[in-house]
Amino acid sequence: MHHGLRPRPPVRRGARAGRLAPLAFLLAAVLAVTGLAVGRAGTAQADTADAFATRCGIHFCLNGKEYYFAGANTYDVFTYGGSYGDTETQFMDKARIDAQFAHLQADKIDVLRLWMFSHEDWHGFEKSKGVYDEQEFSEFDYIIQSAKAHNVRLVPVFENYWEAYGGIDTRLQWEGLTGGQPGRAAFFDKTRCPGCFTSYKNYLNYALNRVNHYSGVKYKDDPTIFAWDLMNEPRYQDQSAAENLNGTTLRAWVDEMGAYVKSIDSKHLLGAGLEGHGSAYGFGGNEGNPFVYVQQSPYLDYTSAHPYPTESWANLSVDQTKTLIRAWISDSHDKVGKPFFLGEFNVNGVDRSAWWSQLYPDFEAAGGDGSAFWWYEDSNVDGKFGVQSGAAELSVFRAHSDRMRAKSGLGGGTSSPGPSASASPSPSSSPSSSPSGSPSPSASSPAPNGSCAVHYGLADWGSGFNGDVTIKNTGSSAVNGWKLVFSFPGAQQVTNMWNAVGTQSGKQVTASNPSGYNTVIPAGGSVAFGFSGSSTAGTNGVPAAFTLNGSACTTY
Repeated sequence: MHHGLRPRPPVRRGARAGRLAPLAFLLAAVLAVTGLAVGRAGTAQADTADAFATRCGIHFCLNGKEYYFAGANTYDVFTYGGSYGDTETQFMDKARIDAQFAHLQADKIDVLRLWMFSHEDWHGFEKSKGVYDEQEFSEFDYIIQSAKAHNVRLVPVFENYWEAYGGIDTRLQWEGLTGGQPGRAAFFDKTRCPGCFTSYKNYLNYALNRVNHYSGVKYKDDPTIFAWDLMNEPRYQDQSAAENLNGTTLRAWVDEMGAYVKSIDSKHLLGAGLEGHGSAYGFGGNEGNPFVYVQQSPYLDYTSAHPYPTESWANLSVDQTKTLIRAWISDSHDKVGKPFFLGEFNVNGVDRSAWWSQLYPDFEAAGGDGSAFWWYEDSNVDGKFGVQSGAAELSVFRAHSDRMRAKSGLGGGTSSPGPSASASPSPSSSPSSSPSGSPSPSASSPAPNGSCAVHYGLADWGSGFNGDVTIKNTGSSAVNGWKLVFSFPGAQQVTNMWNAVGTQSGKQVTASNPSGYNTVIPAGGSVAFGFSGSSTAGTNGVPAAFTLNGSACTTY
């Protein structure tokens, strides 16, 4: 959706701002204490703060267990403050940032998608080509710290397709080109704008390697970040009828930029930030960004879509919206093989609570992995889609959040994902650290030859890679306790495994079911696990053979 909203504070300088300063300092002090108290509210919350979100097959995982979340967007949090003067006391408004995250936490928002881009003079991250504003990044440092203190995880977005806060139009202007729709498509074409590729990569490199001046932790090493979005709603539109349909150019851009991100940051999830438009879905047109093909990129970890069903160009009923979202979830899980993130959505001019009361439960029933409504504001900036603390529809959202937490195996009162109660390995566990409760080979039931099939998904970025493995039981009886064995084609080394207990000897890897869950593969059913690893560029590949409990499996 075209988000053209550009809020501004009512006062940027002058006596009135000065008179408000003492109150702001007092509120900041109160909220700082409150934030610390919140951050220490539970040992479980403190423990899980160090766990990175991962992907395990078609779902998100945290601490080795499937994780489902309820979230929101905040459009303008990076602009809180005067954008002038002393960094810590004037440029940023810490009290306002903390108050916003306190409200988010109270309304049970576990993941917040937010902008980490602007080329404007006012709160700009990169005001001119290659010049990164220390004050603005210092404010984002504080945003991360406040999010962590309030048990909220973040999905920062690196750049904007639309013109708000400059977007890629500004990067095109830096290269002597004209933006606007559809001229900004040149941004994704290296033959037309090689400098666009360079300036965007330089920004990624700076942001990912940025050291938070409060914590001393690089952004790429901070688990408060749930995931990154490459761009808000990219498309390669109206360059040709074929491109509109097949998305070849945008996919190539996503592959190149995704590989670049992963070469710097292999710890975080990555998405493209797509809208999900397409004539096949009956929502929007073909815009050079097909949902399935673009998001099949091996460097992306999840899919996304942004439905606005009550807009005049969409004009969908609530039942049609349910069907649309279910189609995305189905294609994400069955065709792309990744979790689905409803990265933006909202309705306008209807009973919002009534719509949310139908959409959220249907989203959950269809297996949706994460949601984020547009958008949670701290003041009445957007009368069309803005949602403020105290809004009636937030009671519907909180119930959705409770159900998503329960689906993750968390209590309704937990503000952030708690550690698994099982003995399954956490994402930080090494492959050799098998818990004592893991099954021995003698405890596993046999799997006759030809009764299993394995899919091995590989996302390789040179020195590192992710593997996603799905084991299907194609036999007529359940497999109770499983052990899968395969060998790498080169010198790959598993560094981290989830949803399985892993050991490695030379090239051979053994993955066994965890203790307490995923122990049985029912007839016709499947289980999935994943892992990260290190490798030498050019030597990776898919293992040639797999055995389940000693019996050979087919591959698919």
